[in-house]
Amino acid sequence: MSDNQKDDKGKGKTGVLTKTRPKTKKPSMYKVLMLNDDYTPMDFVVHALLTFFQKTEDEAVQIMLNVHQTGVGICGVYSFEVAETKVMQVIDHARRNDHPLQCTLEKE
Repeated sequence: MSDNQKDDKGKGKTGVLTKTRPKTKKPSMYKVLMLNDDYTPMDFVVHALLTFFQKTEDEAVQIMLNVHQTGVGICGVYSFEVAETKVMQVIDHARRNDHPLQCTLEKE
C-alpha cells in the first residue's frame, strides 16, 4: 500500500469524539419503622429513639406515642445500608434487654 492510499483513507471524514457519562441515579431511600407490641416499655422505645436515631426527647416521645397509638412509627429515612444497620442495632439492643420490640425498613 502506498503512502497516498494511507492518507486517502481518512480524507473527508470528520467526527466529534464524545465521552458519555453514565447517568448517576439517586439512591433509593428507606423508612425505618418501629412496630408496636404489648410488652416493650414506652421508656425503652424512647431510649432506643434517642440512642440510635439521635432524636430529641420531644421527637422520641412523639414517635413512641405514634407507635403506641397507631401500631407503627417512622424513626427516620436513610440509605439502605444505614437503615439496615439501624434496624439491626435496635433489634439487637431490644433482645439484649429481653424486649420483643420490632423494627423494620420499607422502601420510600
